[in-house]
Amino acid sequence: MQFKHPELLYALFLLIIPILVHLFQLRKFQKEDFTNVAFLKQISIQTRKSNTIKKWLVLLTRLGVIAMMVLAFAQPFFTQSDSATKEKETVIYLDNSFSMQAKGPSGQLFRQALQDLITNIPEEETFTLLTNTETYKDISIKNTRNNLLKLGYAAEQLTPGAIALKAQKEFSSNPATEKQLIVISDFQDKGEQKDLDLDNVSLHYVQLRPVIENNIAIDSVYPTRSETNKLSLIATLSTQERRETNVPISLYNGDQLIAKATASFNEATETQVEFDIETQSDFKGKLTIEDPLLPFDNTLYFNNNTVQAIKVLSINEGEQDFLSRIYTTPEFTYTATDHTTLDYSKIPEYNFIILNEVKTPSQALVNALATFVTNGGSVLCILNEDSEASNYTNLLSRLGSLQVGELTTNGRLVTTINYDHPLYRNVFDNRIKNFQYPSVSKGYIINNGETILNFEDGSAFITGKEKVYAIAGGLHTSNSNFQNSPLIVPTLYNMAKQSLSLPTLYFTNGIVNTYDIPAVLQEDGILSLANIETPDKTQIPLQRTFGNKVSITTQEQPESAGIYNVINKDSILQQISYNYNRDESILRYQNLQATEGVSYNTSVVTLFDTLKEANSIQSLWKWFVIFALLFLLLEMLILKFFK
Repeated sequence: MQFKHPELLYALFLLIIPILVHLFQLRKFQKEDFTNVAFLKQISIQTRKSNTIKKWLVLLTRLGVIAMMVLAFAQPFFTQSDSATKEKETVIYLDNSFSMQAKGPSGQLFRQALQDLITNIPEEETFTLLTNTETYKDISIKNTRNNLLKLGYAAEQLTPGAIALKAQKEFSSNPATEKQLIVISDFQDKGEQKDLDLDNVSLHYVQLRPVIENNIAIDSVYPTRSETNKLSLIATLSTQERRETNVPISLYNGDQLIAKATASFNEATETQVEFDIETQSDFKGKLTIEDPLLPFDNTLYFNNNTVQAIKVLSINEGEQDFLSRIYTTPEFTYTATDHTTLDYSKIPEYNFIILNEVKTPSQALVNALATFVTNGGSVLCILNEDSEASNYTNLLSRLGSLQVGELTTNGRLVTTINYDHPLYRNVFDNRIKNFQYPSVSKGYIINNGETILNFEDGSAFITGKEKVYAIAGGLHTSNSNFQNSPLIVPTLYNMAKQSLSLPTLYFTNGIVNTYDIPAVLQEDGILSLANIETPDKTQIPLQRTFGNKVSITTQEQPESAGIYNVINKDSILQQISYNYNRDESILRYQNLQATEGVSYNTSVVTLFDTLKEANSIQSLWKWFVIFALLFLLLEMLILKFFK
């Protein structure tokens, strides 16, 4: 038994007062002369004994009244646990990711959990609420009920480590308080650590599970082949279990329905559907299905914009026919010029410049190319083996901090491919060990770059740094057979393609996306994004302006999926599509269980009932008041009826 006000127990010393009163209240009897009758003497003795018993009974009842009243004011109580009387700090993490849209027994998991919290938390109790995107510190249901009811879903989901860090920041450093973290989620299994690492914090897991776990999602869309004015697209759909009924899928261009098809999951949990679209104009694509479980992955947006050619300039003093065969329309606009007739003022208009075996680059050319690289351009330098290394020292050091060494005249084979280099991303299905090695008769040693293709002696044949590339020797047929190698096309093609990172069919919200918009902005000009469904609401992404393009980087914005206009003042330059990440489409859940210091529940109501029971206090002061009244009543009865 514990006391809310134990200091009042000192009042029990008051019990001494009635004891002293009763002990020192001595009554003296006066002697009277009576007749010496034995019967009368016996009556006198009995009367004295009865009075003594009565006094002791009255004393005990009065002591009982005082003791019971003192104990009542001290407010004794019993608890179910030692922590019931401690001050509480409560942090609640409520998962509002898209997987919580799934239907539980009483509706969407997130909405059900939110309503249970509002119902079960006392209105005046203070707590901190964390979601995947928001933090509500030291709030109460009474003051924030309406704001909580407006909470929506978020595209991102915090990892267990991020939840632990955010929760730890909200707890105070007071060791006397009882700290508890309540995690409400469906606990999807993503191969991550499921336990939270928190010291001196009581953990309570509430795992909510949907009644149906067979979700259908549009995973991706990608092009397969391109013909004149026509592009074939493959849409990939997935589900958790095979099903007999087909799923209709619709293709829209803006609001116009273009085609309908069906996806079958009779034989596998993943299927593909092919569509053909016209490429004569910009295509604002939208694929939709009907699936009531998770709405967020029922739509996929994409854009097929009119092809914007990458501008390639070749400054030649060597063979260039092989370059014209690689850089063809409509993907590229290829321009070849002799180094003696080059118009330097035109250099900023291009995206990719090839310095093709120019023996002695002039200082003016070096300066122009250095400015071009600074403004975001990309340069390939094909060195002429008949020149002097000193002629390229200033050029390569200015462009990419590359260093040119001695000329090697003994023939060498190109034997090593750097498969991890961005130029070869998605080029090879497997790492080739045996292929027809291209050879080079004479070439320079180039250092301080990231190697792309290496000679057999380990030195670089093609190297690069950022967007500046260098080839150690000339590619004319008398010096190298690299023109006949299958490596030349993907290598040079991707160099030019990566000089201007044009937007792809679509991007994914929540991850780092970088793309270039061909545009020449005026001073202080800026690009903005606006969803085509809400054109008045614009947002300004992170961007960097170069001479003939603007490089845009997005991550946290935009938050919602859709098709967005890229706007320069009042004109629309291009359209970009964003889609939610499909990671949460796969409904696989962790198997949680209660462990030491961690409780496990399947509903919010059950958890709070358990917490209320553990923190309940059984107050006893009313019983002591009743006992005091009973002692008082007993005293009255003794005084009245005891003879």
